[in-house]
Amino acid sequence: MINTDELCMSCMREIGNEKLCPYCGFHADSPQIAPYLPIRSTISNRYLVGKLIDYNGDGASYMGWDLSAKIPVVIREFMPDGIAERADDRFHVIPKPGKEAVYNDCLQSFTELWRKLMRLTGLSALVEVFAIIEENNTAYAIEEYVDGITLREYLLRTPTGYISWEKARPLFMPVLSTLGNLHTAGIIHRGISPTTLMIAPDGKLRITGFSISRVRSVNNEIKPQLFSGYAAIEQYGLDGKHGPWTDIYAFAAVLYRALIGSDPIDAKLRATNDRLMIPGRFAEQLPAYVINGLINALQIYPEDRTRNVEQCRAELSAAPSAAVQWDDNPTQVMPRESSKAPRDFLEADDEQDIVEERPAKKSSGKKTGIIIAICAVIVAVAVILAVAVSLSDKNPDTEETTVDDVYTEDEEGLIEIQDMTGWLYQDRETQLGGVLKFKLTYEFSDDVEEGRIISHTPSAGTKVKRGTEVQVVVSKGPKSIKLISVVGLPYEEAKKKLEEIGFTVVKANKAVQNDGSHAPDTVYRMSPSNLEGEFEKGSEVMLEVWGQIEIPTEPPTTQPPIYEPTTEYVPPTEEPTSSEETTNNWFGGDTPVVGW
Repeated sequence: MINTDELCMSCMREIGNEKLCPYCGFHADSPQIAPYLPIRSTISNRYLVGKLIDYNGDGASYMGWDLSAKIPVVIREFMPDGIAERADDRFHVIPKPGKEAVYNDCLQSFTELWRKLMRLTGLSALVEVFAIIEENNTAYAIEEYVDGITLREYLLRTPTGYISWEKARPLFMPVLSTLGNLHTAGIIHRGISPTTLMIAPDGKLRITGFSISRVRSVNNEIKPQLFSGYAAIEQYGLDGKHGPWTDIYAFAAVLYRALIGSDPIDAKLRATNDRLMIPGRFAEQLPAYVINGLINALQIYPEDRTRNVEQCRAELSAAPSAAVQWDDNPTQVMPRESSKAPRDFLEADDEQDIVEERPAKKSSGKKTGIIIAICAVIVAVAVILAVAVSLSDKNPDTEETTVDDVYTEDEEGLIEIQDMTGWLYQDRETQLGGVLKFKLTYEFSDDVEEGRIISHTPSAGTKVKRGTEVQVVVSKGPKSIKLISVVGLPYEEAKKKLEEIGFTVVKANKAVQNDGSHAPDTVYRMSPSNLEGEFEKGSEVMLEVWGQIEIPTEPPTTQPPIYEPTTEYVPPTEEPTSSEETTNNWFGGDTPVVGW
């Protein structure tokens, strides 16, 4: 029988009477951040509320414990930022005055979204939703807890910061299939990013981070949460409607990040001066059909973009209907023509009725077909040269470690486990995931680098059957970390720096009043601020930021009036005047590709 009094409210592991969790570093006396649910409160007399995990425009996620099933869960509470507040009892959620209609509309969208998700079962890349509970004038979704790391964290842990197509393909294609099922069910995610994709203990990606549609676009009553570099242009206030193509853009942007090692340029910037490129050294290594698929899925405007999952999957799988078409000259390659949709973009439910036609291009896209052809020729030459070199100079001593290097199998089908200590766990899981099962335990270590194996059971030399469970202890790195100052930095940059060294970052609910002498959303103060002390890994740092510049309602007559900046994108009305402005270098190298 598990005693919930002995559970850590951050990771839901048993810690006995210890105050400081030896697994995650959370202190038992740490208070919950206001105005969120108190730690150890309960929902529906069944779900124990733990530490706040994150929050955005439509609600908050908490670590939780199912008192009946005795398993950890994630509790997602509808608590929309900006239009609702917590009642004095600390449980009920009430709309702010004048926001009642918006609140009720968003609450209905929240419950409909999570009920649709609850009906979807058996999808390999989707977390399971166990229950929807309506009480306290709000709603809660109870979902599966994935004890893993974000894709972003996984990529940062790799030696290079990126992975090969051979490793990416088995990771990403199940996600693409699951997106197809979501779209069929009428769900558009709109927030696919390296932080909303999780690497589960089984080594597979899971989609998380679901929110109502209003959170995934600007100019709404609710504070938006868009992921720069991964949000499509139609999410920034253009007239284009959202649909499967919106998720296709984000999916391709995440795949680009995984293969290239850097975040894509934000869609708003690309719309005025597109400099998104695939560096030459990657263009030489990636299959031409993968580059073709990325080009088509990362088109800025929805009508030019890959329209659905089936089309995207076919291109990334080099299916005959989508594969690169070669002519008599082997150095020339032409990607397929993107299927076009009418300029009045259709909703997801109307996707099947899209008429294939070629609408007039926007001014920035007049030369798309010509430039894709030029880009494709460059890729073709690079691929041919790379293949020729690899065939003539292939050295077996430089090959990656194979499964045969990790274990041997005798005539009776028994596997002899080799010593895996000191190896990166992700590498061994990738090589042996289909042969053995892994059960992970993480421990702090001052001697073993984070992500590497400390020990495993059965030990080296043991002979086991295929499918045997191997218990692996993986290093979490040093337990103590030092704080760095991020005061004055933009919030997102500060958050990234602190998370990279092991801290958990929380943003204060209210911004500091800004008289105009500070850039909005830059860090005003951090708590704690002791740069000399040592902290437990995972310790929480709260950042306070400067608010928006307050503009006087009656500007002085001696100065010109000040206008509020707008977030709405207005397409340029004139053609660029220089070749540099029209550059759209998808491919790196010494020869620039001009135009688009």
